[in-house]
Amino acid sequence: MAEALVCIILEQLSSITTQEFKLVLGVDEEVQKLASNFQIIQMVLNDAEKRQVKEKPVKLWIDKLKDVSYDVEDVLDEWKTAILKSEIEKERRVDKISDLKRKVSSIIPSSSGYLSQVKQLFFRYDFAHKIKELNGKVDEIVREKEIFRFELSRGIEEVERPKSTSFVDVSNICGRDKDRCDLISNLLGKGGHEVRTPHVISLLGMGGIGKTTLAQLVYNDHEVKAHFQSRMWVCVSEPFDNVRVAKAIIQELGGCSPDNNTELETLLKSICNLIIGKKFFLVLDDVWTEDYTVWEPFKLALQYGAQGSRILVTTSKERVAEIMSAYRINLEALSDEDCWLIFRKIAFFEKSLQQCKQLEDLGREIAKKCKGLPLAARTLGSLMRFKKSKEQWKKVLDSSLWILEDVEKGLFAPLLLSYYELSFTLKRCFSYCAIFPKDYVIYTNDLVKLWMAQGYLDSEENMDMELEIIGEEYFENLAMRSFFQDFEKDERDDTIRSCKMHDIVHDFAQLIMKNECFSIEFDGDKELGIDSFHKSARHLSLTPRGETQFPVAVYRAKNLRTLLPLKTSFSNINHVLPDLLQHLTCLRALNLSCSSIEKLPDAVEKLIHLRFIDLSYNRKLKVLPETICNLCNLQTLNVSRCHGIEKLPQGMSKLIKLRHLVLHGIDFTKPFPMGIGKLSSLRTLEQFVVSGRDDSGGCKLEELKNLNYLQGALVIKGLGNVIDVVEAENAHLKEKTHLCRLCLNFDGTSEESRRMENNVLILNVLDPHPNLEHLQIYWYEGRTMFPNWIMSLTKLKELEIIGCKNLNSIPPLGKLPFLELLEIRNADSVKKVGVEFLGIEFKDKKYKGLAASLILFPNLKSLKFWNMKEWEEWGGIGGLKEEDGFTIMPCLLYLEIVGCPKLKALPHFFHTTPLKELCIRESPILKEDFQKRDSGPKIIHIPRTYNIHLHLKEEDH
Repeated sequence: MAEALVCIILEQLSSITTQEFKLVLGVDEEVQKLASNFQIIQMVLNDAEKRQVKEKPVKLWIDKLKDVSYDVEDVLDEWKTAILKSEIEKERRVDKISDLKRKVSSIIPSSSGYLSQVKQLFFRYDFAHKIKELNGKVDEIVREKEIFRFELSRGIEEVERPKSTSFVDVSNICGRDKDRCDLISNLLGKGGHEVRTPHVISLLGMGGIGKTTLAQLVYNDHEVKAHFQSRMWVCVSEPFDNVRVAKAIIQELGGCSPDNNTELETLLKSICNLIIGKKFFLVLDDVWTEDYTVWEPFKLALQYGAQGSRILVTTSKERVAEIMSAYRINLEALSDEDCWLIFRKIAFFEKSLQQCKQLEDLGREIAKKCKGLPLAARTLGSLMRFKKSKEQWKKVLDSSLWILEDVEKGLFAPLLLSYYELSFTLKRCFSYCAIFPKDYVIYTNDLVKLWMAQGYLDSEENMDMELEIIGEEYFENLAMRSFFQDFEKDERDDTIRSCKMHDIVHDFAQLIMKNECFSIEFDGDKELGIDSFHKSARHLSLTPRGETQFPVAVYRAKNLRTLLPLKTSFSNINHVLPDLLQHLTCLRALNLSCSSIEKLPDAVEKLIHLRFIDLSYNRKLKVLPETICNLCNLQTLNVSRCHGIEKLPQGMSKLIKLRHLVLHGIDFTKPFPMGIGKLSSLRTLEQFVVSGRDDSGGCKLEELKNLNYLQGALVIKGLGNVIDVVEAENAHLKEKTHLCRLCLNFDGTSEESRRMENNVLILNVLDPHPNLEHLQIYWYEGRTMFPNWIMSLTKLKELEIIGCKNLNSIPPLGKLPFLELLEIRNADSVKKVGVEFLGIEFKDKKYKGLAASLILFPNLKSLKFWNMKEWEEWGGIGGLKEEDGFTIMPCLLYLEIVGCPKLKALPHFFHTTPLKELCIRESPILKEDFQKRDSGPKIIHIPRTYNIHLHLKEEDH
């Protein structure tokens, strides 16, 4: 972690400009000196990081370095924040004064401008003083490093990895019987497993879960030995030395490989000659490399083996499994009982029967701490083997695994190998997850935003990439290395919504972040243990047991960068919050969701480093203070489900770095403030409320013009207020290429006589991008709804038209290729739905010859009509005959008709659809017609085998 901090600081120092300090003597030299000192430290950090594990003085030196590094990062951030605020204020002044006033002010400086200059000059001197003071501390650290005689870094040093062998004591293995049988069946080609040669099987799982042990079990199985003519065990490890691996395979095959032969071509030819025509079984244990070009020559050479040959690969990385084989086995955790059996066999060795009885209950509880990890069971068993008293066992049970020195060495060794392989940015992202409690559901989007708030995603290498995309890639990288588990995926796009960390991985992360990151459960101040961490703590999550008060001892942890009271309501939160914000001014992320706060104090503006604030689910919160708009570094503001909030602060335009304004579940009644359009970094907005003509302080529709990074969903409210077509055109919806869901809400307060005409004009120019997948239109008052752009939405999957009371015809939607759901509600003026709804023009004779290939509503699965009071007739394909061969709704599974009292019958084409459920309610004529047809001659052929449900009103049964 020290390495990551130093690298970040050097990046920041290299990018900082000293031009603003030209009136401050010597500041340039101080900045250069600071950068030079950190470069010197960076050269010895590799050796220091390794030695800190065993040498306490080195650990103290690194802790001191980290403390100073955090302070430097804060000071640099203060400087950049001051510059940013100055630019924002300057722009706001320019916006407010007229051309005439600007001319006058250029001659006669205003007093406010003079005061601003004085304030800036004072801040420059203050910054220079802080840099000089920090340089003194860093000088001391540089001097102290001489005591330790650190070795200079010489490029990337490889971590020495233990080598596995094929030998195993089968009697010590528990709980892998089914996995063993399934894998052996695959290796022997039973149950249809006989495929092309060589068949490669990847055994995937986190470090310590037993991949190598299972491979050893099947390698030594008597059936496997008898089945294959040759067996080879090669521990590959990292780096993948292809010459060494080739020599190892040759030696396992009984061949001779001269030590001085380093030509891969020659070695691979030897392998081919040794395996040709033989059925072999090769285990490649502990594979890490993701480079397919390294593996491909071996794969080609090994194809010379006989049919039925097998290669078994063990790896902790999903990417390796993808590259090396199509067939993967994800090794799951053991049961608590199996862990207990492994633990008992070792821990109770040479203990008396009486001791075993006395310690069994404690032993079972300790075994549960293993969370299904056999390595943990063996390690803890070895630890307890020589502990005989109940007090000793109870102490281990109540301790976190990461603080037990003997456990640390054995249990965390495989995880350390995975950790050392990570880049320093990925190391930071992983270790940060120690802040969450064990078994906590981590939502991917929130995690990426928290990483972003800490600056983990900012890098010169990634300047041209979206921070959110970088964060997603980092998460996927960690997930593929088995650092996360229990994934929940989004049904729409198969991305990972949430995950958890295995308890052992969590303990490992806590070890890495020892004294920096704390996840604490407590009943009150006494159990918080605040004195043990307040000086060094940077990240803290609080999980109280039951109702309690917010622990005011947290005030002393003034260096906190993250505070997460996780969805917790504290009885005194409204009383302590003002003081809390006064003390914790280094915060970059603050989560106050579900905390029952009634008011956010004005003191929130003191959190100048803040990037992330979550206020969601505070239903008593009614207003956001104007001072929150002074947080110019803010990236994420989440007020979802804060139902009491009716409007946003007027100064929102100052939040120029805001990327995510999360407003889910709030029904805003007041227009958004003017200036929202300046937040050009916005990715998440969700709602946009347009002001009326007489509202001078509200935003206009055209403020959407520059918000081209918007993604996900957007609801535009107040479109009934828009009377200027040019304003709607300037919204440039077509440039919002990342939007996939759009709701156009034509509510408003404009004159009734003009709304109908305006609605038509406005809808016609609100031309969204063809990438749109979901579209909703509410309260549109035009008579027709067929804007020029509707048929350009070739990716549209869902369309809802609701509350359009003047609409007299349904748009021709039958040719939208991917439309899956169509819902139309409260279209009170529609009397007939005819052939035009299908997208067919009755007079257009050109369809006669093309009809056989014309599919209308090709992907529609669900069709709903609600509360269409005047709808009487639903026509089929008009004057065109059935033999013309139109295919209509070939995928329709669900039809719902509710509150259509005048509708007489369904069209004839429904007998060709694969309809599985028909719901008819509050539509008596249609119900009666359906019942007659169902009991008489089959006009609508709906086979009973399709399990169609006809829903009737209660009194109609």
